[in-house]
Amino acid sequence: MGGGPSTLLDKPWKALPKNNQESLHFMKWYKPRNKEASHLRILLHGPVGAGKSSFINSVDSVLQSRVTGRALTDATSGGSFTKEYKTYKISNGPDTFYSFVFNDIMGLEQKANNGVHVEDIKLALRGHVRDGYKFNSHPLTEGDPSYNPSPKLDDRVHILVSVIPADSVSLISDEVIKKMREVRLAASAMGIPQVAILTKVDKACAEAKQDIRNVYKSRYLDEQVNTFSELLGLQANCIFLVKNYAKENDTQDDTDALILCALRQMINYGEDFLNDL
Repeated sequence: MGGGPSTLLDKPWKALPKNNQESLHFMKWYKPRNKEASHLRILLHGPVGAGKSSFINSVDSVLQSRVTGRALTDATSGGSFTKEYKTYKISNGPDTFYSFVFNDIMGLEQKANNGVHVEDIKLALRGHVRDGYKFNSHPLTEGDPSYNPSPKLDDRVHILVSVIPADSVSLISDEVIKKMREVRLAASAMGIPQVAILTKVDKACAEAKQDIRNVYKSRYLDEQVNTFSELLGLQANCIFLVKNYAKENDTQDDTDALILCALRQMINYGEDFLNDL
């Protein structure tokens, strides 16, 4: 675990929301200004066990003010626990939903034919993958019932989020990084904005575990952000630190603030993309 004596900076390098209620109000009333889009679609990708499904659950938990677990996770699985392409909507009151949705995908693995295929992620970015598609040993092809030949704007991805555990940034294999970069380049060619989240910050840094408010003061986590920035070619100011809800039975304001900070930027960037179309 990173961290130790004199590992905290005097000032945080990223500001968190001063008032979670303002962020929650923004989420509640957000609607895409582009009338062709009824929602903003957020796609999460990254290696097996990075915390993609847990992040969806954590966002749901923040917005429901209670810990939830709709996206199934597995703490002991050696492979990806997510087996199919699924859209997650989050309740915003009786019979209504927030105007952003999440898509979770199978995790990336080191071996070429293991985990999700890069080509499947590229197809998902363009909106060609239907809900319920089961990832398998070969990529989705035209003519398959799960292939959407005529995607609408709602079907396409509006922001791509790379998810990596903060406690193993330097341990990610070159093969997985290569796959993630290939996905990033494909998204860039489509004009899709991108951010990244580093999860499990409490496992990576002793100061963060002691007080989650220390995350953006941690020298060690700052180093992990810079390392990941160099590996993936993503600007450091587009990389966010989060702690997913895993052991807690109740939500906590400081953990919520980290999640809301990342989510707000995802929506801002995705909204800019929709407005530029």
